[in-house]
Amino acid sequence: MESEDYKRLAESEDVIAISTDINKAKGGVFPYYFNVRVRTEQQTYLFSCSDEKCSTMEEYGTTHSIYKDERPRLPFSE
Repeated sequence: MESEDYKRLAESEDVIAISTDINKAKGGVFPYYFNVRVRTEQQTYLFSCSDEKCSTMEEYGTTHSIYKDERPRLPFSE
């Protein structure tokens, strides 16, 4: 991925996975129509195009990620 933000991230954290998607709600318009999620053990970093030609990517946010098995969060009955 062509991005100075990504290079800094990859040097400081272990990257677990990279996934992509297209935000169809934007109708394919700039900004942030093509998204890349970079998952690490700490959190997921969100990247998108830095210009209309999408020649480079930039980080625009983060989300929290849970990477362990947990008990169900809702009270399910049998």
